[in-house]
Amino acid sequence: MTTSILLTNSFPYISQTPKTPKPFIQTPQLKPINIFPRQAFSKSTHFMHTNCLIKSHKVHKVCVVGDSDTGVAEDVLVGEDSAKFELAKQKISSWVYFGGVLGVVLFILDVVWLDNTTGFGKVFIDSVESVSDSPEVVMFLLTLIFAIVHSGLASLRDPGEKLIGERAFRVLFAGTSLPLAVSTIVYFINHRYDGVQLWQLQSEPLLHHLLWITNFISFFFLYPSTFNLLEVAAVDKPKMHLWESGIMRITRHPQLVGQVMWCLAHTIWIGNSVAVAASVGLIGHHLFGAWNGDRRLRIRYGEAFDIVKSRTSVLPFAAILDGRQKLPKDYYKEFIRLPYLVITGLTLGAYLAHPLMQAASLRLHW
Repeated sequence: MTTSILLTNSFPYISQTPKTPKPFIQTPQLKPINIFPRQAFSKSTHFMHTNCLIKSHKVHKVCVVGDSDTGVAEDVLVGEDSAKFELAKQKISSWVYFGGVLGVVLFILDVVWLDNTTGFGKVFIDSVESVSDSPEVVMFLLTLIFAIVHSGLASLRDPGEKLIGERAFRVLFAGTSLPLAVSTIVYFINHRYDGVQLWQLQSEPLLHHLLWITNFISFFFLYPSTFNLLEVAAVDKPKMHLWESGIMRITRHPQLVGQVMWCLAHTIWIGNSVAVAASVGLIGHHLFGAWNGDRRLRIRYGEAFDIVKSRTSVLPFAAILDGRQKLPKDYYKEFIRLPYLVITGLTLGAYLAHPLMQAASLRLHW
C-alpha cells in the first residue's frame, strides 16, 4: 500500500458522502492521521470509505469519524488484503516468465552450489565442519550464518533498492539466501539422527498424527512469507507489503508462529540434540526477524503500521481475545482463496516427497 487503501465490499462505509459539497470544517470528532509510507507519494491517491482527504506536496492525511484512539474505524483495513489472488488479472506471459526464471535459478543452483564437482556447496559445508566435530555446533552455525545473511540483507533493503533497484536487489537477496538455506536443510536431513538422543517418543500412540497435524497447519502460517510469487521471483517489481487481513488477524508474524510449530513438531518426534540445535537457531532467527520486521515496517509506513500493530498481536489470537481485533462475520472467506488451496496441495506433496528429499540429500554427502 503506497498510494491507496484497498477495502473489500464487505466492509461498511464509515459515513455517507454528502450529496452536496460542503466546506471542510474540522470538528473534535475528526481525527487526522498519516497512514502513508514516508517516502515520496504519487500524484494520484485513491480512497474508499473515507470522509476527506487533505493533500499537499508534503502531507497526506485521511480524516475519518470514529471514537478509537487511532481515529480509524475498526472494520476498515489500513493494510493490504493478504492472499488476494484475482485470476482474471493474471497474465499468462508473467507465469510463463516465472516458470522460465525458476528453471534458470534451479539450473544455476545445481551447477554453482549442489553439484559436488562444480559447485561450492560441499566446500562451504566442509569449511563449517572444520570448526567443530560436533553436529550440533555445525547445525547451529549453519543456521546462524543463514540468519545473519538473510536478516542482514533484509535490513539493507531500503538503501539497496535505491542503489541498484528493486529487482536487482531481490536477485541479490535470493541468490545469496537460497544456497545457504538449501545447505542448512540438506545438512539437517543428513544429520537429523546424529547427536545425543534426549528422549524417544515415536512409539507413543497418536503422537505421529498430532505432530503431523501441527506440522501441516504450520505451513499456513509460513506461507505469507511468499504471498506474491511473481514478486519473489522479481517478475513483478518487489514491494514491501503491510498485510492486515487473513492469517494476519491471528498473528502479525505468522512466519514466526509457523516456524515455532514446525520446530516443536520435528524436535518432539526426533528427540535428539541436533534437532534441538536446529530449532534453537531457527526460532532465534525468526524472533529477531519479527522485531526487525516491525522496525522496518514502522520506518516505511509510519502511522499506518502503528494502527495495524495496535489491532494485531505477535502471540496468536491475543488481539482477538482482548478485543483489539474484530473479526468480520465472513472472516472464513479470507481463507477460501486459490493461494491457500495451492499451499494445501504443496504441503501434502512435500510430505509424500519426504523419501525423495532424503535420498537426494544423501547423494550430496554433506
